[in-house]
Amino acid sequence: MAISRRSASTGVTLQQVADHAGVSIATASRVLHGSSGRSVGAELRRRVEEAAAALAYVSNAPAQALARSRTSVVGLIVHDVADPYFGAIATGVMRTARAHDLMVMLAATFRDPRLELEYLVRLRTQRARAVLLAGSGFTDPAFVGELGHHLAGFTADGGRVACVGDHGVEADTVTPDNRRGAALALAHLWELGHRRIGVLAGPDELVTVRERLAGVREALRERGGRLDPADLAAADFTRAGGRQAAGELFRRRPDLTALLALNDGMAAGALAALREDLGRAVPAEVSVVGFGDLPYAQDLHPALTTVRLPLERTGERAMELILDAPGAVRRTESLPVELVVRTSTAPAAAPTR
Repeated sequence: MAISRRSASTGVTLQQVADHAGVSIATASRVLHGSSGRSVGAELRRRVEEAAAALAYVSNAPAQALARSRTSVVGLIVHDVADPYFGAIATGVMRTARAHDLMVMLAATFRDPRLELEYLVRLRTQRARAVLLAGSGFTDPAFVGELGHHLAGFTADGGRVACVGDHGVEADTVTPDNRRGAALALAHLWELGHRRIGVLAGPDELVTVRERLAGVREALRERGGRLDPADLAAADFTRAGGRQAAGELFRRRPDLTALLALNDGMAAGALAALREDLGRAVPAEVSVVGFGDLPYAQDLHPALTTVRLPLERTGERAMELILDAPGAVRRTESLPVELVVRTSTAPAAAPTR
């Protein structure tokens, strides 16, 4: 979507000034309108001011004042409102927003990147106070570039942006330490004697999946191992996806002694597959580890060993970044995670002869 802020007297847009200066529209806006509070280097400032003079750009002050008038709405964009993972994040966001008399508008993309962009356009049109992106970021470079373009327009108009997880854009970001969590889960299984470990992963285009897989691979390398492609199955980040991926893995590798699922929904599906489809006892024959420690994890049978993510605190902290005065540079924070050991893991059984 093209961002156009037209000068009242000359018809020259802010986008034209930015293009002429070879800078982003957000940088041009910071120089000419003082928006977002972030500093601009002397060289960039000079280029923008010279471009504005060359094009005879004149700022439309009334339009700028209108653009900067914000509502009390914060847009929270997630993948799936039915997923307890996003529900926990939303709880933290809403609790903090309520304390500051702000209203949270929740929108679900169902992992459709185009819908995420559409929501951003609508929130900008409605002059929302802020946008918080809480779904896992997508890795497609074209999408990331377009997302950055939309967010630059939103912030140029005076809005604030924060992200849960790395979305590849210039915005304040808070995220659980996914790599560390995956490494903890792998180390736990390794210490129990498991060497034939299958991994159930979500869609590869999600940044969260890549971060967690990177943690698994790093932990294996530290122990002299590697993740064989035959030991990895990807499916939807859901219970059904986990059940499907577990069945696929055991058809390829019936000798696996452990499964590491990269979210709790997939782990729940894996437990169902082992019990009902494959006839494998957990943890006597196969150990299972999840990721997230969602509320139902301890009520599964057996209770799920999993990586506990501080999801409500993540939502709270992301909202706090929105409420803080913007800094001169992007702020990124990684929140600590921990492994919660329950009864779905046990020492690896000795191989049968």
